[in-house]
Amino acid sequence: MSGSTPVPRGVVFDLDGTLVDNMSIHAEAFSSFSGRHGLPPLTLEDRARLDGKRNRDIFPILFGRPLDEPTLSAYADEKESIYRELSRGQLVPLSGLTRLLSVLAARRIGVALATSAPEPNVRHSLEELGLGALGARVARSDQVPRGKPHPDVFLAAAAMLGVPPESCLAFEDAPLGVAAARSAGMTCVALATTFSRESLASLHPPPHCVVADFEEYLAGPGAVLTGP
Repeated sequence: MSGSTPVPRGVVFDLDGTLVDNMSIHAEAFSSFSGRHGLPPLTLEDRARLDGKRNRDIFPILFGRPLDEPTLSAYADEKESIYRELSRGQLVPLSGLTRLLSVLAARRIGVALATSAPEPNVRHSLEELGLGALGARVARSDQVPRGKPHPDVFLAAAAMLGVPPESCLAFEDAPLGVAAARSAGMTCVALATTFSRESLASLHPPPHCVVADFEEYLAGPGAVLTGP
């Protein structure tokens, strides 16, 4: 991103791994779940193809077979309840997030979330982070026809903001999320919380830039602070 990048009219954040560096807790929850059900542990390669997907899309892959709706719901509830218990009292906003949100509020730039997290997780995580106000505009992958890497959830978030997707800036941490944001036509900043800078920069299409956290983004020439 360069200094000539226009100031966005809306900003869309992923939640897990973006607002908060919590994917290691999700990995721990999946490890516990997998152990209970005799599944092999997830590798980093597994996470690259699964992180950002909806639970209904993940569990048939993990179990290697189609699953009916009651089974999908039960597995999702089990795994996510493990995550919520493990993460209680452990979540803090990613460095620079609070300052960025203040900048966006001062500039009257609308904010929405585009997440694959189920509603109980969204509520839990935002409360733990002290960011409950962000719950006003949340597009969830379980509310749209297709999950990430398809653009549906980002398009829904843009619609909530009343802003064309091409006028939105998206923040993501996962390859599938980057693909979804780019497919929606948004400018995308990738956060290297879960995956390396190199792996994120090598995606096709790549994010527009890769940063460690929001402090690094705000210090860069393409940050919303530099606009008129």
